[in-house]
Formats: sequence, structure tokens, C-alpha cells
Amino acid sequence: MWRRTTLWGSERIADFTHGRTAALHQMAISLVSLFSVMVSFALGSIENTSMLMAGLLPILILMALVVALPWFRIPRLWGALIPLIDVIAIGMMRESNPSVGFSLLWVFPAIWLATSFGLFGLLLANLFITGIYWFALGTDSQNGISPTAVLIPMIIGAVTVTSYVGARRSAFQRLLLDLQARQLISTAAQAHQQENTLKEVLDSVDFGVVRISSGGKETVHNDAHTHMQGLLGSGERHPALYAADGITELTAEQTPLARARRGETFERDLVWYGRPGEGRRALSVISRALPPSATGPAGGILVSLDVTDEVTALRAREDLVASVSHELRTPLTSILGYLELALESDDLSEGVRRKIEIAERNATRLLTIVSDILTASAQGNGGVQVSIRAEGARLDTVVRAAVEGFRTAAAARQMTIDSTAVEEVTAFIDPVRIRQVADNLLGNAVKYGKDGGTIDVGVTCDDDHAWLVVRDDGPGISEEELPRLFDRFFRADSVRRTSVHGSGLGLSITREIVRGHGGNITVQSPPGSGATFVVRLPLHQKETIDHDGA
Repeated sequence: MWRRTTLWGSERIADFTHGRTAALHQMAISLVSLFSVMVSFALGSIENTSMLMAGLLPILILMALVVALPWFRIPRLWGALIPLIDVIAIGMMRESNPSVGFSLLWVFPAIWLATSFGLFGLLLANLFITGIYWFALGTDSQNGISPTAVLIPMIIGAVTVTSYVGARRSAFQRLLLDLQARQLISTAAQAHQQENTLKEVLDSVDFGVVRISSGGKETVHNDAHTHMQGLLGSGERHPALYAADGITELTAEQTPLARARRGETFERDLVWYGRPGEGRRALSVISRALPPSATGPAGGILVSLDVTDEVTALRAREDLVASVSHELRTPLTSILGYLELALESDDLSEGVRRKIEIAERNATRLLTIVSDILTASAQGNGGVQVSIRAEGARLDTVVRAAVEGFRTAAAARQMTIDSTAVEEVTAFIDPVRIRQVADNLLGNAVKYGKDGGTIDVGVTCDDDHAWLVVRDDGPGISEEELPRLFDRFFRADSVRRTSVHGSGLGLSITREIVRGHGGNITVQSPPGSGATFVVRLPLHQKETIDHDGA
């Protein structure tokens, strides 16, 4: 909108809106006045032609003037002179014959003043027209006062009030629309800014993000996704996709994008892009469905992260562990063979034979552990799998043997192993594997307990389960590390900073052995109060059969 002001600072009429309004009002007055004059002449109702023309000509001249005037240079209130002149001109037309009804033409300038100049125009129109009308009646003494002397001003007053109220309502509606338009513009600008901020954030991360609409179209994606697709698509438009094993090729319906478009939700699915060989990439893909809106499904989000280096490093570590374990198993097998040959000799004393038997048992357990490490490496990303040969056996005997095996190591640190809570319990277990469980738990208690402390060992049972409990009074395990305690190769930060060595496989293998029996293992470790491991094992054969069947 254009605004111009004089040297005195009065507000000028903005652009051509006011001029267009004046032209429309003046055109209506001119046309109706001209038509009324023509009808009056046709009916022979004109008594004073000169007075009629003296009123009509100013109206027509004002029509031409309104069109030609530069309204943006004229002060707003000066525009009120035109309808006032029209009022005077209509009064002159009325004097040509008061009975014709030219007084009704005052409605048009009255509406103009009321709608364009507000309350001031409303009052001005009514006072000016009523004054002229009553003045004309006063000079016309022969007619006297008639009901029209009141009726005409009342009609004009009612019309102007109605026009004023309608104009005010329209002004308020325009103001409201203007405020709503400004708010909409502000909201749109804010949304645009948020969109830019979101785009900047998405483009700054190193993982690909794709927004999928309910119709399956990709509506939003970040630079990392575009870059990743460019790398994956090099050499072929649609690279082959393989499952986590890197061998099983996925069909078009099994790809992460196709599954996300169908609304599936999945967590960290590993997918290989590209055929086996150099240049293929591994992506960890996550799909999440967005909450439905009022109009229906909202689609979903697909997030992909390039984990090629991590997967390659994990496989290299597993290959290293498998290689080292394989190299250990070969000499252990030889050692066991020679120990068996030595035990077959009849020249051994009882003391020597007992020591060789201890060496054979420990070498057997060591060979079992090495085999488990090989199994863990062969399973890749899956859990450790161990073979279970369960039978009815004395759990307390297995645990007491494990306790006796660790008394020397515990005595070296002035530790006491209390096994008075070991009750006589017969359970359906694999004695060799459960001995491995007891050895792992007792070994950890001896390694990580405090010097001069006490290790409590207990065995008991109820109607369906046997229970093994091992408790130490060491520093305990932090809350952040407890959920990962049974993960493969996991070692707590506090342990890494000590001289205690370990592979991080003991508790993982222990859990799988217990689960292989159809049982469970849990741990509790209040801060600074040591750790308590509770092992639940089946008391009867039915649980193990169900577990194997499952």
C-alpha cells in the first residue's frame, strides 16, 4: 500500500482504493439522478426546468472530476466535499418539483459519508441533509409541515446507521483477516525456519534418514542417504542385497525399503549391499512406524547406518579368537593323550596318580572351554551354543568339587569360601557343564573379590528347581554395566584398569550353559556390596526335554 504525507504530516489517501470507491458512489448518484430526470421529463412532472438542470449538471461534472482527480495527493477529509456538494445539488433538483421524490436521492451521498468517513461522516450526513431539507420546507410556506418532514430524515438516518454498522463490521472483518494473514505468514515463516533447521540437523549426521509417506513415497531424505545411495549404486543401478550372512540374496519384497513401505518395524537389521567381493557395504537398518494422524496412517522412518568397518572388525576378532583357540586345542589334545597313557601305567604311586588325574581333569575342562570359544566364534552375531548331556546327578557334589579346586587360589588372597549352605540336591544336569558354571562363578569371585573377604556358596531346591548361589563382598558392579554383564567379550571398565586378565566370555558361556539346561541366571549387585549370582536349574527331566524341543 502506498502512503504519502504533506508537510503537516496528515495522512493521505492510500493508493487508488479510495478513488475507486468515490468513483463508484458518484457513478451511482449520477446514473440514478440522470434516470430520474429522464423519467420526470417523460411524465411531464417538472415545474422548474432551470432549477432541475442547475442541480443535475454539478452531479455530472463531479462524476468527471472524480475520475480525473489524483486521489493519492488529496487529503482524506477533502473527499467529503464531493458527497456534500451532491447533497446540495439534489436539494436543488428537489426544488424543481418537491412532489416528484428527488429527496430520496439523498440516500446515496448519505451512505457514502457514513461508510467512508465513519462516525464523523454519519453525523455530518444526517445533520447536513436534515438541515437542508427542513430549510427547504421552511421556505415553502404554502405546503406547511407534513409527515414527510420527519419521515425523510428518519429514513436517511436509518439507512446511514445501517451502512455505518455494516462498514464497521466489514472493517473489523478486514482487520481480523489481516491479523490472521499476518499470523499465517509468521507461522509459515516459522515452519520454514524449523524445516531448514531440521534439514541442517539431518544433513549433519552420518546416517541416512528417509521419511516414507503412507502411500510409500520417499518424502524426505538427508544428504547422508543420498551420498550412501550414490556409493551403493556405483557400477549398477540396483545393487544386489544380501542378508546378514552375506550369502543369502534378498528378493525385491525382502529389502528394507520394501518392508518399511509395508509398515513393518524392525531393529538393526544387517543388510549387505553389493555382491561378494571388494566394494560391498554393510548397513544396519532401523524402521519405525509414525503415529497415525486424524486422516489415517502417517507412514514411517527408515534409518540406515554404514557399519562395514565395525562388522569387518568383529569378524576379524572372531577369526583371531578362532585361530588362537584352534592352536590351543591341538596341543591340549596331545597333552590329554599322554596323560591318559601315563594313567594306564601300573608303576604310578597313589600320590602321583592323583596329581595326574587332577591335571587330566583340568586339561579336559580347558579343552571344553577352548571348544566353546570356537563355537562362539563360529556363531558370528548369534549367541554361544553348547552341547548339553543332562542326567540325574548330585549338584552339591559338583559344587563342592569346584569349591575345593579354588580353595588354594582363595587362600593366596586370604579369602574364605563358605560352603556350609550347600545342601544335598539331585538335579537333572550335565555335571561337566555345571562344573564349568561353578568354576566360572567361583573364579570371578576369587579374582574380583576383596583381599581377606568371604565368598558364600549355597545349593538348595524347591519342588521344581535347584538353586545355586554364589555371593562375594567385592566392590560390586555398576548399574550401567549390569545389563551388559553377560555379553560376549564384555569387561567392565573397572576391571580393564586392573591387572586381572580375562576374555570376557566366561559369563556369556555360563548363561548359555544354564539356558541349555532350561534354567536361568541372574545377578544382583547393590553399589559397594559385592555381587550375588543366582542360578536356577531344572530338578526333573521334563524341563530339559521341553527346552530341547523348543
